[in-house]
Amino acid sequence: MKIAVVGATGLVGGVMLKVLEERHLDGHEIIAAASPKSVGRRIAFAGRELTVVSVEEAIDSHPDYAIFSAGAAASRQYAPLFAAVGTTVIDNSSAWRKDADKPLVVPEINIDAVRTDDRIIANPNCSTIQMVLALSQLHRRYRIKRLVISTYQSITGTGIKAVRQLQEEEAWHAEQVRQAGHDVASQLDAMPAHNQAYPYQIFRNLFPHGGDFQPDGYTTEEQKLIDETRKILGDSSIMVTATVARVPVVGGHSEAVNVEFHQEYDLDEARRIVAATPGVVLYDDPNANRYPMPIMSEGRDEVFVGRMRRDLSQPRTLNLWVVADNLRKGAATNAIEIMQQLMSR
Repeated sequence: MKIAVVGATGLVGGVMLKVLEERHLDGHEIIAAASPKSVGRRIAFAGRELTVVSVEEAIDSHPDYAIFSAGAAASRQYAPLFAAVGTTVIDNSSAWRKDADKPLVVPEINIDAVRTDDRIIANPNCSTIQMVLALSQLHRRYRIKRLVISTYQSITGTGIKAVRQLQEEEAWHAEQVRQAGHDVASQLDAMPAHNQAYPYQIFRNLFPHGGDFQPDGYTTEEQKLIDETRKILGDSSIMVTATVARVPVVGGHSEAVNVEFHQEYDLDEARRIVAATPGVVLYDDPNANRYPMPIMSEGRDEVFVGRMRRDLSQPRTLNLWVVADNLRKGAATNAIEIMQQLMSR
């Protein structure tokens, strides 16, 4: 088969190529496509090199699958052109997630939502994927009534520009320490301001801002958690409220999730359900300080769950902590797992 990776030179695109190799899909013809400024660049892949081509050239090659991580604008422009030549597109942007005619898929939950004639399939937002996977079987057993979500999202979710901002700020601080001979306090007005991905420094800082602010005061990242959760779990009645924070972490996203069920639950049974959910690892032993952290999720495909405990303030409500590598299961791995499931059909 021919598999095109569109946006191959970006952070997620690079992870997509890595996951393709890890899953022994490098025997297929892999087409690396990107924007005009990257055309001709050579990328190491599975012991050989791929030459980056234009998106138009990738379309002309009629690939069987095109995995997109090139942003919503590029997806809206090019995904229909791939679909028109018979390619199945799996898109990692927000372009198609709200479209009622496009399946939004976490394969362990709802791969059956993909029909044989679907040519554009949406990959959910990274913070949504890890949360709904952790909750999917609990929802089936007890039915979720309401979710209160607080996220602690890695800078890698913003992209390479954010990673460079953090690196520059760290280097600036290290230089100040070297010159002063002791640790110095970070100062918002003194940090380098060029190449900023964020309105504020991220080094030694965090802010409750992910995505763009909407007129109602919520951000687009928070709205994704609301809309996508309902669509993937197939229940528009679930009430969801969310607060997104960006933190100076590279390894993965973390989420504190408060879940109110329609039915009363048994905590031990809930723990067994989570532990048995495909793709989820229950890592939860407070007495041994065992709980999920971004540093342990980096480079792994599993979703880690811990801190499971009853909410003592109201009935039928559970607290849990969810962590995953947002570039892998939150993006690249989920997209490739969708493709593999479709290939197996």
